[in-house]
Amino acid sequence: MVKAHAPGSEASWSAPLAKALEALPPERRRELRSWQPTAAAGLQSTASGSRPLLDLASNDYLGLACHPALVEAANQCMAREGVGAGASRLVSGSRVVHAQLEAELATWLGRERVLLFPSGFQANLAAVQALADRHTLVLADRQIHHSLLVGVRASGARLQRFAHNNLAELAERLQQARRDRPTLRLLVISESLFSMEGTSPDLPALSALCQSHNAALLLDEAHALGVLGPGGRGLGHGLSGVSLISGTFGKAFGSGGAFLAADALVGEWLLQHSGPYRYTTALAPPLAAAALAALAQIQGQPNRGTQLLERAERWRDQLEQAGWSRPPGRGPILPLLVGDDGRALALQQQLEQAGLLSVAIRPPTVPEGSARLRLVLRHDLPAGSLNRLLSALGAP
Repeated sequence: MVKAHAPGSEASWSAPLAKALEALPPERRRELRSWQPTAAAGLQSTASGSRPLLDLASNDYLGLACHPALVEAANQCMAREGVGAGASRLVSGSRVVHAQLEAELATWLGRERVLLFPSGFQANLAAVQALADRHTLVLADRQIHHSLLVGVRASGARLQRFAHNNLAELAERLQQARRDRPTLRLLVISESLFSMEGTSPDLPALSALCQSHNAALLLDEAHALGVLGPGGRGLGHGLSGVSLISGTFGKAFGSGGAFLAADALVGEWLLQHSGPYRYTTALAPPLAAAALAALAQIQGQPNRGTQLLERAERWRDQLEQAGWSRPPGRGPILPLLVGDDGRALALQQQLEQAGLLSVAIRPPTVPEGSARLRLVLRHDLPAGSLNRLLSALGAP
């Protein structure tokens, strides 16, 4: 039982927290579990000592997190420079490897400026605050990441949300906004691959729509980079209507940290005015070195992403043939919608008993009544993984 207040006090500041925790249903409670990576895309639970589980949960899409080239790059950087940067980029934390990574990413993405951040959450805060203020109307896809919503609140902008990937509704809202206030500052926020839905918007149409209404477009490419788009450059690559791109190194790049890719003007604004950039210790140099090595791997083997997408389509076909609802989208994220929280947790446990790890995603991460198993494909999954999954799932 959580203690609501200290002895002798009439009411404690923590009482509302205790009350909220007591009201949390068991099927909504989260718990931390520790894992040790093993060979063949497996994870060993360090708490229970159970047998390794085939990892169908993490976002290491290209299997680069343990790649020898990334490990060697990080080790060499640590031996040369230590672990942490020690300060903000604007104090003494900027390193040569930071500038190298920014330059390589800018060239690869066809952008004029790239700035690094220690986390994707920070990068998204900075991105929204660069493009919106209290005089801005933000039109956001209903399924955007929590960090982007926090960024909107921090910016002071007014928020309207449109139905997931519904460009017709977005067009109506943009037209209405322009009729009401022709000079209003507008920002549209979407993702190129939604992390819990596995879906993508029609990016060329979305980009053109924003341009036609003079609206800035912030595109979160965190889950697409390395896999989707030409050479893994993301679905927004080459679209002139995309004002700012947010990306991370903790997914297909197999490292950690994040970045924003912009034109020269927005990049300079971020450097001069962004609190999330200015007031934080710089990205750890070993992580930057590993991300630079990952970029070389992605550039050197551009077919990895294509092969992963082809495999994902085979999995979708087989799951549908087995009687499950076809997972939407075409990327490596395959959500199996089951609806009920308890059923999703039961399926998670059922898979674990069969040696597979896929986490049950429940509200508030996803809308009420849409609990799901989030299946994630990785380039290094062994042959026969799909058969193991189908056998473990059984009939819907």
